Amino acid sequence: MYIFVPAQTRLHFLFLLPTPSLSSRSPIVMEDKSEPRKELAGFLIKYHSKQLESIILSPDPRIHYPILIDFAELMDENPHLANHIFSHSVEYLSLFDESAIWAQKVMFEDFKKFENATVKEYVHVRVNVCGSPLECPETFPSIGRVRVKHRGILLTLKGTVIRSGAVKMIEGEKIYECRICKHRFKVHPEVETRNSIPKPTFCPSQNCESTRFQIVEDTKICHDYQEIKIQESTQVLGVGAIPRSIPVILKDDLVDIVKAGDDVIVTGVLTAKWSSDMKGVRCDLDPVLIANHVRRMNELKSSIDIPDDVILKFKQFWLEFKDAPLKGRNAILRGICPQVFGLFTVKLAVALTLIGGVQHVDASGTKVRGESHLLLVGDPGTGKSQFLKFAAKLSNRSVITTGLGSTSAGLTVSAVKDGGEWMLEAGALVLADGGLCCIDEFDSMREHDRATIHEAMEQQTISVAKAGLVTTLSTRTIVFGATNPKGHYDPDQPLSVNTTLSGPLLSRFDIVLVLLDTKNPEWDAVVSSHILFEQAESGKGNSDENLTNSWPLPLLRRYIHFVKGYFRPVLTKEAEKVISSYYQLQRRSATHNAARTTVRMLESLIRLAQAHARLMFRNEVTRLDAITAILCIESSMTTSAIVDNVGNALHSNFTENPDEEYAKQERLILEKLSCIDEFPGINMLEG
Repeated sequence: MYIFVPAQTRLHFLFLLPTPSLSSRSPIVMEDKSEPRKELAGFLIKYHSKQLESIILSPDPRIHYPILIDFAELMDENPHLANHIFSHSVEYLSLFDESAIWAQKVMFEDFKKFENATVKEYVHVRVNVCGSPLECPETFPSIGRVRVKHRGILLTLKGTVIRSGAVKMIEGEKIYECRICKHRFKVHPEVETRNSIPKPTFCPSQNCESTRFQIVEDTKICHDYQEIKIQESTQVLGVGAIPRSIPVILKDDLVDIVKAGDDVIVTGVLTAKWSSDMKGVRCDLDPVLIANHVRRMNELKSSIDIPDDVILKFKQFWLEFKDAPLKGRNAILRGICPQVFGLFTVKLAVALTLIGGVQHVDASGTKVRGESHLLLVGDPGTGKSQFLKFAAKLSNRSVITTGLGSTSAGLTVSAVKDGGEWMLEAGALVLADGGLCCIDEFDSMREHDRATIHEAMEQQTISVAKAGLVTTLSTRTIVFGATNPKGHYDPDQPLSVNTTLSGPLLSRFDIVLVLLDTKNPEWDAVVSSHILFEQAESGKGNSDENLTNSWPLPLLRRYIHFVKGYFRPVLTKEAEKVISSYYQLQRRSATHNAARTTVRMLESLIRLAQAHARLMFRNEVTRLDAITAILCIESSMTTSAIVDNVGNALHSNFTENPDEEYAKQERLILEKLSCIDEFPGINMLEG
C-alpha cells in the first residue's frame, strides 16, 4: 500500500534541501534570496498542495500552468514576505515562480510511482488581490490616475477591453556561457526596448571578469505573447473627462482569455516601453502593465451590491400593496424620470425594457433573446432625451451616443493598425454588452450605418470580416433609440414612412411609442403648474423616504437589478391564450402595420409579459401581465386592432385607481378577443 507524506513532514524536508542554483544571479545574491524562496515554497505546499499535485500529474510538460493564490491569505501567513511581493514585484514574482518549481520537487517524492508524474518547468504563480488591503485607491487607481510612483509595485487596474491583438510568439530568455570560466547564466528580454534581448557586458560569476560569451545552442525558450488595451469605464468619469486607456501585456497561460468588450480587473507590474520610432516625432516612454493575474467580470458585471435589509424592504413594500398591486407598481414607475410629468405609458415601457424577459435556448442551441428594445418617436420637446439619460443612469452598464456622430464602425467594431499589425477595436454596442446602448437622434444616422445594427439587435452578435480578421463578438445589449418624425407626423401613413426607418429595423423594436405634441389646453395647464411646482420644491431640497409615493434613483437601480437576477417568470395557460389570441387578431388585421406584425411581435409580447411579472415581484406570468403587454404594444400601433382610437402616449397620466381602470381595459380587450376568436370551451369574460 502506497503512503503519502504529510504536509508538515514535507515542510521539514523542504528546509533541509540545498538551494537550487539560479544561474541568472551571482552567488552572493543567491544566498540572500534562499530564505524567502524556502518560505514561498512552504506557503505553496501548505495552502496549494492540491494545485501542485494536479500540475505534477498533468501529462504535458510543455504547457504553462498557473497556480492561483490569494494575496490576503499570504498576508495572514507571512506579512513580511507579502510586503516584499508588493513593493519589489518584478524580483519576487519571478522568485515565486522558481519556488513553485522547487515545491514540486519536494512533493514529487510522493508521486514517483505514477506514470505521468513530472516536475513542470513552466509554472506561474498568479496573485489575486481581491479582498486584500491592496484594493485601496493607492494600489487600485483608475487608469487616468496612473503615475510614475506606481512603477515597480503590484498594481491593480479595472477597465473594459477595447482592443485585443493577435497572439504572437516571442523569445523568452537566452542562456549564455562564459568562454573563460564556463559559467552559464540567463539573459531576459527587456520590455523597454520592445522585447529585445541585450548582449551581456560582463560575467556575473564571482571572480571572473570576462567579456566574451557564447550562446548555448538548443536552449531557446519561447513564450506566448498578446497585447490588449483596456479603457476606464465611462460610468466613473465626470462630465467632459476623456476615458484614458493603457496597454496590457499578457503572457503564457493568460493569452486569449479576454476579448474586446469584456470587463476585466488586471493585477500586474507597471513598466514603460519606448514608443515606436517615427520620423519627426519625439520618442517617449509609454506606460504599460505586465499582467500577472486577469479576472473577467462578465459573470459579475454589476457593481451593485444589494444588502438583505433592502431585499426585505422590497418584500415589505409588496405585502403592503397585496390588495392593490397596480397601485404599488405605479409608485415604482413614478420614480422613473420624476422631472417629467405624466407620460405613464413611456415610464412603463422604459421599466419593462430595462428589466427585460428571460432568454430562451432550445434543444438545438438556438437562442431567443431576452432583452427588449425601445424606440421613442416624437415631436421636439416631448422629453425623449430626458428618458434616455435617466435610463442610462438606471443601467449598471451603459453607453450613450448620438446618431449624427455614429458610424457603423463606431457602433460595431473597427479595424485599426497598430505597430504594423491590424487589431479590432470595440464600438459602442460591444462596449455596452450586458447593459444598455442609448442612441439619440436615430434618424440622423446614415442608412448603411443603421443596417449594421440589425444583427446586433436580433442575434445579439456582431460578425466581422475586416482586414483579414474574421470573428464574432457578443452584444447582449438593450437598444434604446429616440428619433424625430420626418416633418409633420401623419397618422394616416405607416410608421416606416413617418420615421424613414426600414421595416426590418422597426420589427426589431419591441415597443415603438409615438409622442405627438398636440394642442390640449387642459394638459398644458397641468404640465405648466407641475414644472413651476418642481422649481419651487427644488429650492427646499426635502427628501422623502416613503416608498409609497416615489422611489429614489439608487433604490430603483437596486430593485431593477434584483428582479432581473432573482425571477425567472413562467407563462400560465390563461396568459398564453390571451397572447396567442391577440397575435392572431393582429395578423388578420395587419394591413397598415405589416412591418410590425411579424413573429417577432409574438416574442415581444412574451418578453414584455415576463418583464411585467418581474416588475410585479412574481415568478409566474398571469393574465394581468399579458393584458399589460398588449396595452404596451397597442400604444405603439398607429391604428389599433382593439381600440378604435389610440390615445396619445404623451398625454397618458397616472390614474387615481389603477386597479379599477385596469378592470375596464381588461374587459374591453377580452371582449374583443373572444368575439373575434371562437373559443367555445373557454369563458374568457369576467365581470
